[in-house]
Amino acid sequence: MWLPGLMWINIMLNNLPIRYKLIVHFLLISILPSIGLGLLIGWSVDRIVEKQSNENTMQLIGKVNVALENEFENLQKTSYLISFDPGVQRFLDGHKKQERSGDNEINNGESAEYNISKFLQGFTTLSSEIAGIMIVNSEGDFISNEMYTRAGTSLTDEAWYKEAVMNKGIFKIIGSPYARTVLSHADYRENEVVSAVRAIIDPETQVVQGVVLVDLKLRVIAETARDVTLGKTGYLTVVDDRGNIIYAPSHPLINNIPMELFQDTSGMISEIVDDRELQLIYRTSPFTGWTTMGVFPMDESAYGIREITFNVVTFVFVVCMLGMTASFYLAYSISRPIGQLASFMSKAESGDLTIRYWGERSDEIGMLGRSFNKMLAQIARLLSLTELQERQKREAELRSLQAHIKPHFLYNTLDTIHWMARSKGAEDIAEVVQSLSRLFRLGLSKGSDIVPLADELEHIISYLKIQQVRYSSKLAYSIDADPQLQELFVLKLLLQPIVENAIYHGIKERRGPGHITIEVAERTGNLYLIVKDNGAGIPPERLSMIRRKLESVGGESDASITEHHLLGGEGSGYGILNVQARIRLTYGQEYGLQVDSELGVGTTVTVRHPIVRDSYNTRKRT
Repeated sequence: MWLPGLMWINIMLNNLPIRYKLIVHFLLISILPSIGLGLLIGWSVDRIVEKQSNENTMQLIGKVNVALENEFENLQKTSYLISFDPGVQRFLDGHKKQERSGDNEINNGESAEYNISKFLQGFTTLSSEIAGIMIVNSEGDFISNEMYTRAGTSLTDEAWYKEAVMNKGIFKIIGSPYARTVLSHADYRENEVVSAVRAIIDPETQVVQGVVLVDLKLRVIAETARDVTLGKTGYLTVVDDRGNIIYAPSHPLINNIPMELFQDTSGMISEIVDDRELQLIYRTSPFTGWTTMGVFPMDESAYGIREITFNVVTFVFVVCMLGMTASFYLAYSISRPIGQLASFMSKAESGDLTIRYWGERSDEIGMLGRSFNKMLAQIARLLSLTELQERQKREAELRSLQAHIKPHFLYNTLDTIHWMARSKGAEDIAEVVQSLSRLFRLGLSKGSDIVPLADELEHIISYLKIQQVRYSSKLAYSIDADPQLQELFVLKLLLQPIVENAIYHGIKERRGPGHITIEVAERTGNLYLIVKDNGAGIPPERLSMIRRKLESVGGESDASITEHHLLGGEGSGYGILNVQARIRLTYGQEYGLQVDSELGVGTTVTVRHPIVRDSYNTRKRT
């Protein structure tokens, strides 16, 4: 259905006056690219802004996690220092009871308990973020500088003490200290501190001697996360491994955060809360086990994108209006003199050869009018000349037809054999004939010396398919070429002589099946075509001789050297010496072939070719 419609549109456009054609073409050239550019910019900006925003948020979350990890690493080091103190060790071993009974010595008039409290006071003095430290031994006795417990309670029954014992000496962050009997002289509320514990283990008996409890002021976490703003109302919040909110601003956008939403250690999810879509970007700290999350509305992230989109749409609209105005003006300025000249030609067509173009224009229209005048003055001579040219043209076409009749006859014959084989069910014969036809067609390349790399690879694939039929399971091959590199141009018939050598002098001489690999790569501004085989390899003496002959190639006389002289046997007529000569004669001595081989392992031939991006000439294009 669409084909007749296209034909109708084509006929309609052909029948339009040139003025309307120019207007349509100018509008297509100016407006469509502008609209396409605007859509592309809008789409790209949308993706880039969203990606950068998410990446920046993830970086901020990472920095907050690092800051929190540093704080808790300091608490961890503090717990280690406390556990190694000799006085603390004596307390944990039960010497506190001995001191109370008068058995312990008093150093400088101070008891051991006072010295430990003073020791703990030093940590809170050096680090103002620590709210308090408590040491509890296995019997429930404790020493602290800022913390105490209600009378009649056993600290060893507390949940935090049991959790520390279960971790067996590993530092554990337990979050906000809800439902515990430990109080602070500074009267910190439960939501103003977070706690961390560590059990002290006897290294010899592996028995728990006690627990170190350290409270960290929540303002440390609040100050770290509060300074980060995401958009207008976005913020950072910190959640522990149980889903409890450690820190959130005073008016959070979401109050309950289910932990099942977080499938990975970091990522982005969307959640609808109160009919408002929120973007949640999170990362979990492997050290603390806490999750730092950025929360911001989706409509805020789209605000900047909408502003950019509006500017792009405005720009496209202005460009379209200017393009339409310029299109009408250019179409009128071009079509008006053409219309006048068309009227003169119409009168000449009716038989009035005395008509002349009168005008002072010096542009193409004026030049065309003066040429029109000369044409009318010399019509007789031009008619005879035209007849002569027509005869010459027919003769040239006849010669061209004769020159192409043989290849076309060959193509048609091979194509006939191909379909006859398929109709008989001989798929292997059909594939060989088809590969041979494609090999001839690509080899001729309409007489061009430079062809796309894709055609060269297709040519060598056809050659290898034919050889696979001949050698059955003895030959296998693989080709690795980036599709973008296949758009480049190379000299015709570069790979076939090399692959032929690999088959006849490598794979054929090998015991068992062989494999040929063709790789195409771009390195240091050059194109490299690499042919590898795992054949018999080349003896060192012959390899040295091959390299000397390849290095000596560089003049026109070298281009006629055949492969027989190179390998000491029969050649294909398009030997690798010819390939070397063609490359160097076309592009210079720095390009060409390099042969590497190891006897019994295989041979690698590397072709260094310049980057050529068009086929107008064979000079290097970058």
